[in-house]
Amino acid sequence: MERLQPWLLLKSVPGVGNHLFKRLLDCFHTPASVLKAPIDALMQVDGVGERLARRIKSHRATSTLENELLLAKEKYYQIITLNDDDYPLYLKEIPDPPPFLFANGSLQPSAPCVAVVGSRHATDYGLQTAFDLCRALAGLGITIVSGMARGIDTAAHKGALMGGGKTIAVLGSGLERIYPKENLALSRQIASNGAVLSELSLFATPEAHHFPARNRIISGISLGTVVVEATKRSGSLITARLAAEQNREVFAVPGNIRSFKSSGTHALIKEGAKLIEHPQDILDEISASFETSLPLETQCQPMPSPLNQLSTEESLVMTQLEPYPVHIDTIVQKLSKPAPLVSSVLLTLELKGLVRQLPGKQFVRIIGMSSNS
Repeated sequence: MERLQPWLLLKSVPGVGNHLFKRLLDCFHTPASVLKAPIDALMQVDGVGERLARRIKSHRATSTLENELLLAKEKYYQIITLNDDDYPLYLKEIPDPPPFLFANGSLQPSAPCVAVVGSRHATDYGLQTAFDLCRALAGLGITIVSGMARGIDTAAHKGALMGGGKTIAVLGSGLERIYPKENLALSRQIASNGAVLSELSLFATPEAHHFPARNRIISGISLGTVVVEATKRSGSLITARLAAEQNREVFAVPGNIRSFKSSGTHALIKEGAKLIEHPQDILDEISASFETSLPLETQCQPMPSPLNQLSTEESLVMTQLEPYPVHIDTIVQKLSKPAPLVSSVLLTLELKGLVRQLPGKQFVRIIGMSSNS
């Protein structure tokens, strides 16, 4: 931990942001060398005037900084610096990479990553799509990156875990301030199957201004960013814009043209984002950057479906359901089955946790069912 103190110390100097930290590092190679450098030498770095140079020279470690290092050691959190081999390779390429990351879990720096983000107030369609997409991608060896927010982010992480793959959560708070609180258990699962990351101090609270900065890390780690369901004012569009600025791929999942919750994703498609209907659409764009471990012809086979465990009547009804609401009368008409039978089957499927009833006798499939079924 002693070697890490200069990193935290230099970052805590007022006026030393991520851009300047990187310029200082490029010039002096290590934070320890920066702190030892003469004032005249520091002033040769673009952005460092005499006042800031003197501030760097006089800056000293506080008890808060020392306690943070001790707590990280006690909790087995890693502090991964820009000079470390396990710092994410693609994140190093952005203009303002975090000088270091607090990590709960483990990183594979060269692993292919795809970011999946979207609305905190997603529809069942958005949640289902994010879950299925990430489950399939994770099964192909793609690490799923998201922000562990409510809605699409949570569905993305859960889908990756269900697919038996790796996932990374980038927080807008410190590792000791998991947000939202209901995702504490999820954060532990992610740490066991990837990593929970933050550039913020361990006890940093989830302030609004933290999240746009957090988004550059989500897109920066990844080969591409997928936006699933977002309004025109969604923070997810910030992540997409950052991905484009970082010269990364931008993907968007189309939604219902009548739903304002997909207006942002549709705007992205109009601006040139690639429309996503299938995991292969993503692989086609990013495969040049890595080699998958599966033969091409097996890469996009449907995931095993729980439909195989249902009765004939249950399976028939499930084929008529979507993440968008479907009225019971529509199901009865399409299947040409008696209404009491369809109603009974829907109740059974609801008890099994596969279907949710909405007001007005409308029904939707819920997370866990494959869209390939």
